[in-house]
Amino acid sequence: MMNRHLVQRLGFILLGVISLIVVLPILFVVGNIVVQGLGAINWEFLTTMPRHGMKEGGIFPAIVGTLLLVLGTAVVAIPVGIGGAIYLAEYARDTFWTRILRMAIINLAGVPSVVYGLFGLGLFVLFLQFGTSVLAGSLTLAIMTLPVIISTAEEALRAVPGEFRLVSASLGGTRWQGIRHIVLPQALPGIITGVILGLLRAAGETAPILFTAAAFYLPRIPRSLLEPTMALPYHLYVISTQVPGMPPRVQYGTALVLLTIVLSMNAVAAIIRSYFRRRREW
Repeated sequence: MMNRHLVQRLGFILLGVISLIVVLPILFVVGNIVVQGLGAINWEFLTTMPRHGMKEGGIFPAIVGTLLLVLGTAVVAIPVGIGGAIYLAEYARDTFWTRILRMAIINLAGVPSVVYGLFGLGLFVLFLQFGTSVLAGSLTLAIMTLPVIISTAEEALRAVPGEFRLVSASLGGTRWQGIRHIVLPQALPGIITGVILGLLRAAGETAPILFTAAAFYLPRIPRSLLEPTMALPYHLYVISTQVPGMPPRVQYGTALVLLTIVLSMNAVAAIIRSYFRRRREW
């Protein structure tokens, strides 16, 4: 008995040490960005156009461009992703082809983002002739996030106990009525998690928008979906590697703004997820 408790305590200590090893570097990086970039954050930096080769002024077009790309990604990816998950979880039979489809979705989630960028360049920019634009970038990011949304939403739907579906059917409800009014509300916490994971990845990616949407220097907001835009991930890459003599505070300030947007999205998702989790009936 003593040996068992000793092993258990040693296991907890080891897990705690491993967690610290993982978390401390992340906290150090985030803290360094906050300390270095906080001095650059002011009203002018957030609301004005860049000037003098992006060494002065603000990053307003990059902020708006990032939000436009995330919004466009959400409009395309969320309905398609959740619809695909509902089909796979509730309607599709367990056949050879559905197993191949699920395996393909899982594999697509691990494809490097630069491959999606080249795919978007070939399909949306060149073949469909959308050009380098917000539309082409949003569609490329939507395709990149679909595997994450579909797989997590399907798992959330499958986690709902089958008794909920049986009760709905026994009361005379159709399959879709049971899914719409019972299964989906119970699976919402997991679905929201998948959606946010996909959108967070889209907000921070550089390679896909490098080929399809991002402009090197465009000190204005795009007037239509068929125009290019500045975006925070690509803008951060540009001012860090392509512009000599760039003040470090501008680089760290841009990184801090991007980090704040991502963390804010995560916080909002956590609040929504906890709200629906409290309402869950199992």
